[in-house]
Amino acid sequence: MQLKSFLLILPVVTIVSFLGCTNNGSKVNAASAGSEVGKPNTDYKPAFAGQTRIKSVTTTTPYKVEKLAEKLGRPWAIIPLPDGRLMITEKSGFITIHAADGLMLKKVTGLPAVDDGGQGGLLDVALDPAFAQNKTIYWSFSEKYEGGNLTAVAKGQLSQDESTIQNPVVIFRATPALKSENHFGSRLVFDKDGYLFVTAGERSILEGRKQAQLLSSGLGKIYRITKEGKAAPGNPFLGQADAKPEIYSYGHRNPQSLDINPATGELWEAEFGPRGGDELNLIKPGKNYGWPTITYGIEYDGNKIGDAIQQKEGMEQPVYYWDPVVSPSGMVFYNSDSIPEWKNNLFIACLSSNHIARLVIENNKVVGEESLLSDKKERFRDVALSNGKLYAITDSGILFMISKK
Repeated sequence: MQLKSFLLILPVVTIVSFLGCTNNGSKVNAASAGSEVGKPNTDYKPAFAGQTRIKSVTTTTPYKVEKLAEKLGRPWAIIPLPDGRLMITEKSGFITIHAADGLMLKKVTGLPAVDDGGQGGLLDVALDPAFAQNKTIYWSFSEKYEGGNLTAVAKGQLSQDESTIQNPVVIFRATPALKSENHFGSRLVFDKDGYLFVTAGERSILEGRKQAQLLSSGLGKIYRITKEGKAAPGNPFLGQADAKPEIYSYGHRNPQSLDINPATGELWEAEFGPRGGDELNLIKPGKNYGWPTITYGIEYDGNKIGDAIQQKEGMEQPVYYWDPVVSPSGMVFYNSDSIPEWKNNLFIACLSSNHIARLVIENNKVVGEESLLSDKKERFRDVALSNGKLYAITDSGILFMISKK
């Protein structure tokens, strides 16, 4: 069912005093702390000032929110096409193509079978850098494999009538396979050199968790691969014994957020913590991001994790973390002049906290946070930017568009 209603959202008028403005003009609210309104799960101390619970900001530019479509099944990712149309993945194993106004135009089938139990299914999609010429797309999915399942990446060509995928082939698998329905990751992003970044979770169960620290295992990793699924040139562990050469970084839990900052070319990632400790990380090649040795969270049953430490030499600190969690899924940097105060801000679709997080980042530090669309009370799964407009999809199958009024 498709619909289009216009919901005008005016900037919130907050009756408090303001500390001032960020460099991009957004007001800094002295009375609240970003998305963090609940009591933290731990008394852990941040490693540096501003690592969590940063001051909130409020968008001053008038904008509008439009509900473009609903009842879209179980969407997972939204990907803009070069002509302004949108691709949306459905967890059960197909893709839909929509007009910029949300109208469904095509259903794309012919992808390999997915294992769509739990958190699995058809996940992310990335367009080949030469998509306009070769119509090739890449997608990640959970695949039944060797008695278990895993995160896999495949590629194929969109048919001329855009109804099927031709010549589908799996190019990469994050081995080993385990029996779990959780923590597949998985986001796909091409870099400027045409190599593909792939995130893979550690599968949640203890057997997989410990492998996040092992370079011989493919679990809890970010990869950088060629279009054929091989290790990309320049990867940090090429030629190292007992290390998978495709690995770019390690020590990750469940990374469902990935994007490249267009202003700097740097790779950013966000991942789910356990109970507390969701992280935003600036990804550097060869670095260890700590899970499960260091974390700002605790087990879901309230017990501490490992030695309950948050810092350790040789392990990277998150640029920012949340406690309680927001459950970060897809994210995108706002590379547009449509709303100038949002330029180069990071927008993260948040599930459990039911909002889109807007993060103002200066000198690789978060200096302000805003909660958007929290009034919708939806689990936001992914967010994308196209022609100056933000598009967001929810777990309940709703497609929203946010644009300047």
